[in-house]
Amino acid sequence: MLLELHVKNLALVEDVWLEFRSGLTVLTGETGAGKTVLVGALQLLLGDRADATLVRSGAEEALIEGRFLIDGQERLIQRRVSAEGRSRCTIDAEMATVGALGQMLGGVVDLHGQHEHQALLSVTRHAGYLDRFIGQSALDALEAYRTAFKEREDAAKARSALASSLADRERRIDYLTFQIAEIDAAAPHPGEDAEIEASLPRMRHGDQLTGAAAAAWAALSEDGAAVERLAEASGALGRVAGLDPAMDGIANDLDSALEAVDGIASRLRDYAESVEHDPRALEVAESRRAVLAALKKKYGGSVDEVLALRQSASIELEELGEGAAGLERAEERLEATHAALRSAAKQLTAIRVGSTSAFEVALMEAAADLALSNARFAISLLDLPYDAWSAEGPQKVEFMFAASGKETPRALAKIASGGEISRVMLALKDVLGQADHTPVLVFDEVDAGIGGATAVAVGRRLASLATTHQVLVVTHLAQVAAFADQQVVVEKATAGERSVTIARPVGSEDRVAEIARMLSGGTTATGMEHARELLAMAAPA
Repeated sequence: MLLELHVKNLALVEDVWLEFRSGLTVLTGETGAGKTVLVGALQLLLGDRADATLVRSGAEEALIEGRFLIDGQERLIQRRVSAEGRSRCTIDAEMATVGALGQMLGGVVDLHGQHEHQALLSVTRHAGYLDRFIGQSALDALEAYRTAFKEREDAAKARSALASSLADRERRIDYLTFQIAEIDAAAPHPGEDAEIEASLPRMRHGDQLTGAAAAAWAALSEDGAAVERLAEASGALGRVAGLDPAMDGIANDLDSALEAVDGIASRLRDYAESVEHDPRALEVAESRRAVLAALKKKYGGSVDEVLALRQSASIELEELGEGAAGLERAEERLEATHAALRSAAKQLTAIRVGSTSAFEVALMEAAADLALSNARFAISLLDLPYDAWSAEGPQKVEFMFAASGKETPRALAKIASGGEISRVMLALKDVLGQADHTPVLVFDEVDAGIGGATAVAVGRRLASLATTHQVLVVTHLAQVAAFADQQVVVEKATAGERSVTIARPVGSEDRVAEIARMLSGGTTATGMEHARELLAMAAPA
């Protein structure tokens, strides 16, 4: 859920902090006060496009912050928009992309405006609504269909690729044969390039390395050198062993030092004896390095990648060698995936067709409570040509609507008014109920084109929806606002010579006064009494 929203220097908003509760929150206020700016701030957190015109005049940047509770964990989302139009995003104080904001909050906030963010008008979403209404049987059938759909696509691509290869088979065989022969002629072994790179420094600087090792060994091990002198010192301390614990500790440290220096001397001797001084060996290694470098330039960044390419070339050459037999097997696999896809599509279609009537009835019953008692719904399932099937199914699923029972239902997006669409969305959300897992629902001007008893019905439906979701609503109707658990008044105020937007939660008499203003434009005694009656009517029983 949305816990807190901070908006700074966005349009008319100078600095607004709002805390939100669960249930139904309404934003009310005069037209032009800035309610939609706050909704726009949420849209920016969802990843909408931002530009410099959004930044309040005179400010360097706009800041929008949202604190959300997602899967039991608080997350802080922040977006900054500079006066030059640059946008910066963070998630929990770590830099993020605009796309990452949308990914994180896309399943958390569902925003419905009168002209945008209305998934209901997107026909591609209708099949998903129907499947969620049907429940697990449809979701399982859809998953099986999608699996079969992907396998069909993969098989078709594999068959096409093989057919293309076979069309130019001889040229490809010659090329692969040449690659394999060139790599085999060099006969590299795994990791050989790394081995050579590691050995070259010794071979190139053998004299210097041997001389340094020998000189160091002599300084440590010759007569009278470090090892012998350390041994003498250890012997001197050994003769007084046990007389003083402090001296015994020093003696132990000295013995350790003697052992370490003696070991280093041995390693220096071994190293000096192991370094090669063969100019011919260096020449061979340099030549081999050049051969491997040429292979890597053509076939991969390392010898291991070159060998991997050789392996894949060998496999492809073998497949090409099979010729028509390989293509025949690819076609057989493709035919099997066709059959599996058709079977999965048949099952999904049967489940959808068997439930469309129930969905239509449920929508009409829910819509009747929203003053759409004469409306008719129909779910159109249009079978698509096989080559037009998509991952959503073998049909085009579309919601059809008629405001009157005398009319023939037609495409919802083409004939429903803004007010009707808002109410249909509310009806749909109610029907889907707990199947809709989006926890935060935002409705901008859900009351467009309605009033009176219809507005009361919409308010009641929003309050019902708020028992399972956090619902935020921008409204101009007192009948809707009366059902809120939290009411926030958005107003214009004067700061110096400019107007700014402020937002304040209201309760008690302040809320009565705001409801009265929404009803009659003022706070007369009659208006206040009417507001109290409306709030009492909307209060939970």
